[in-house]
Amino acid sequence: MIVVMRAGCQKPDVDRVVHLVREMGLKDHVIVGTERTVVALIGDDRAKDKSKLEACPGVDRVVDILAPYKIASRQTHPEPSVIPLGGALNPKVGGKQVCMMAGPCSIENRSMLMEIAHAVKEAGATCLRGGAFKPRTNPYEFQGLGEKGLEMLAEAGEETGLPVCTEVMSIDQVLVVAKYADVLQIGTRNMHNFNLLMAVGKTDKPVLLKRGWSATLNEFLLAAEYIIQSGNPNVILCERGIRTHEDHVRNTLPLATVPAVKRESHLPIVVDPAHGTGRAYMVPSMARAAIAAGADGIMVEVHCDPQHAWTDGAQSLTLDAFAQMMRECRAVAEAVGREL
Repeated sequence: MIVVMRAGCQKPDVDRVVHLVREMGLKDHVIVGTERTVVALIGDDRAKDKSKLEACPGVDRVVDILAPYKIASRQTHPEPSVIPLGGALNPKVGGKQVCMMAGPCSIENRSMLMEIAHAVKEAGATCLRGGAFKPRTNPYEFQGLGEKGLEMLAEAGEETGLPVCTEVMSIDQVLVVAKYADVLQIGTRNMHNFNLLMAVGKTDKPVLLKRGWSATLNEFLLAAEYIIQSGNPNVILCERGIRTHEDHVRNTLPLATVPAVKRESHLPIVVDPAHGTGRAYMVPSMARAAIAAGADGIMVEVHCDPQHAWTDGAQSLTLDAFAQMMRECRAVAEAVGREL
């Protein structure tokens, strides 16, 4: 259930509802909108008497939420969320501007990272991505530089002013990654790692949550719910493709997820056409299509020498190709009333 307060209600009215919710053995989540304040009830509320809530001063109505995800639902939070990413420039995801996240799949060395960081910034990127811890299917492949890579990433972010996004793979990495990164990424393999989701939910850093490669939309939004109900409302969804029978792509990129998420949730969503296709030549086309579909951001992999990249070179754009893609995406964004 959610309790919708009347326009102009006072703080004591909200506090009274919160107190009653806690007396009912449920957890409260207060959402202050531009026009209305909403109090979401977290927990099993099926046997609870909502008439007590309806009788509280300042309450407009009590609404049952049918979706299993409560706080991530658009019913609870009708206004789209806009999430600041931090860094000197502090760009936002959501709203009119399309966020462009770009950088290498793996941080290999300082000079390579700095070259890419400055190039993507000059081309118009608003967030620098880079992997310091790399989850690999093959245990003998490169696993990342770890904290040394995080130090390089933080330095590149400070030098360019771009916020930096990198993946955290386990609970024991959360604090060290949060020390260096502006945005914590949860990769597709960890979308169902609920303990990790709750751990990043206890931080104050925005979380980029990638869809599991076989997850349904409900499962995707419920994973976001774990983060939000743990205390962190700043969740950014990321569609990165799902596994199907197709073999001409690494994954199948279902762009229909974008309007579906927009209908069901207030959370912003970005699209990753690099992992979504696994083919560099497809990335610009799918990035343009994602913006046309309503995506709030794009995440791509960029490398100064993709043929010799330590990871995912086949899906990485060259610096020139990224700059060209930015010009094309900017035109699409303007055509659909967005900015890039």
